[in-house]
Amino acid sequence: MHPRLSLHQVAFINEASAAFIAHARAIGVGHVTLVTQKLFQPAEMEAALAQLALGGVDATTVNHVFGVFPDLERDAGEAGRQLIRAIDAAAAVGAEQIYLISGGRGRLTWEQGADRFAELIAPCLDHAAAKGVRLLVENASAMNADMHMAHTLPDAVKLAETAGIGVCIELHACWMEGDLAGKFAHAVPLAGLVQASDYVLGDRTTPCRAVPGDGVMPLERMLGQLLDLGYEGLFDLELVGPRIDAEGCYAATARAAEYLSELLTRLGA
Repeated sequence: MHPRLSLHQVAFINEASAAFIAHARAIGVGHVTLVTQKLFQPAEMEAALAQLALGGVDATTVNHVFGVFPDLERDAGEAGRQLIRAIDAAAAVGAEQIYLISGGRGRLTWEQGADRFAELIAPCLDHAAAKGVRLLVENASAMNADMHMAHTLPDAVKLAETAGIGVCIELHACWMEGDLAGKFAHAVPLAGLVQASDYVLGDRTTPCRAVPGDGVMPLERMLGQLLDLGYEGLFDLELVGPRIDAEGCYAATARAAEYLSELLTRLGA
């Protein structure tokens, strides 16, 4: 498998962390994204650490949902406390970065929400730096407005710049946007992770990811643009939804990894 390929735990959310990491090793994927939903469970953390100690797989990234206590507007400090916990968990598994779901903005304007996100995250920045963990925020579908506020790539970049953190480029949430090459150019200097999947026209569920190659997303063009712009990070397979469930997480992720690995090799990544 290509050395810049990563596999996201969300496809295995109903499986044990140990099984997920073992599967990544078995198919030759050397990097994984773990989720705090699992890492905050002592037994899952212990099992993940044991699997990682066997070698062959690095937990490079952690995914954490930030301001959902209940949202950015009404959070009274719990978001910060849980992020400190997430930073410690990331450091424990050796992860270099955490990408965040921002939390919904409640009744705040977008600009007020961005300022509030930055205010809530600010006390955690020094702790993250001390632990060697970089913080990122992603762009995500507007269907996630209850727990996120950056639904275009420029909005994710603006939110990151406001908070003084980096960006996770989620291709599934921005592939249809105009002037994508120009938006990539603005985002790449802040980018710590690029997430790949595919979309089949007509799918109406959320989430609705497909295995790369099964849908219409111009992955070769987009990945080529990102590489040409100097992106040097990992490409994370985040697969979730009915198509992945129907095929099964083991088969779908193995097939996706083969496809994306071949594509990255062809592009000279």
